[in-house]
Amino acid sequence: MSETWINETLYPDWGQRFRVTRELARTRSDFQDIVVFESESHGRVLVLDGVIQITERDEFVYQEMLTHVPLLTHPDARRVLIIGAGDGGVLRRVLQHKTVEKAVMVEIDGAVIDLSKQYLPDIAGDAWNDPRAEVIVGDGIDYVAKAKDGAFDVIIVDSTDPIGVGEVLFTDAFYRDCARILSSQGLIVNQCGVPFMQADELRETSLRRANFFPHVSAYVAAVPTYVGGFMTLGVATKGEEPAHQDAETVRARAEKAGILGTTRYWTPEIHVGSFNLPPYIAENLPTRRG
Repeated sequence: MSETWINETLYPDWGQRFRVTRELARTRSDFQDIVVFESESHGRVLVLDGVIQITERDEFVYQEMLTHVPLLTHPDARRVLIIGAGDGGVLRRVLQHKTVEKAVMVEIDGAVIDLSKQYLPDIAGDAWNDPRAEVIVGDGIDYVAKAKDGAFDVIIVDSTDPIGVGEVLFTDAFYRDCARILSSQGLIVNQCGVPFMQADELRETSLRRANFFPHVSAYVAAVPTYVGGFMTLGVATKGEEPAHQDAETVRARAEKAGILGTTRYWTPEIHVGSFNLPPYIAENLPTRRG
């Protein structure tokens, strides 16, 4: 019996592959190629333009760290904007915080939302139906440009790498608007790639954000299917330096939010420790001012 494999095409000379037990969907949307398949090792897998985006088995690592770290770094995050994240996993984690009053999610590709609802329902759970959620199929760049000053406390950008449809989410104009629509202690988080292979992504993104935010940093998460070592999550804030947190403060905020004991990767100690970067990653961040 012949086997079918899917090879990731992120890098030209290094990659990973998955044995497909069943292909669930394969389509070309207005923006990208989308594949959803089942695997024995990782459950169901979402692939965009040949790049692995999420798997059922390890999605909790990325989703928890992309969500809980910024929401608990902010002293009182109530209004959250999510750009991208069409699978609904970030929306689900944001809404786990009972302190969140409003979560707006703007995803440019409605096909990703539809296919995720159909084939990856456990990733978002009941988040799509939460009354605090507003899900918009539209352009995140346009939404941010038109939003009111100080409208959000936290912005989470869960996009593809800065190529193709995700490229415009890594520009000066986008970060300028993000700084404007964030509240006085607001912060933005976005994935900055695996620096062992994509150091330019972290370095260039951090330099851009430093033009508009007083504190620019990054933290790491070990996501098995993002090959190449640590995934970096870049953070820029108008409030306090995020790397100077302590576990007890984070724990108190998490208890108030109601997420303690609900996670599989994030803990207050992991939260604080994730900002302790290996030198090969830290060297890609801009030098602190002053």
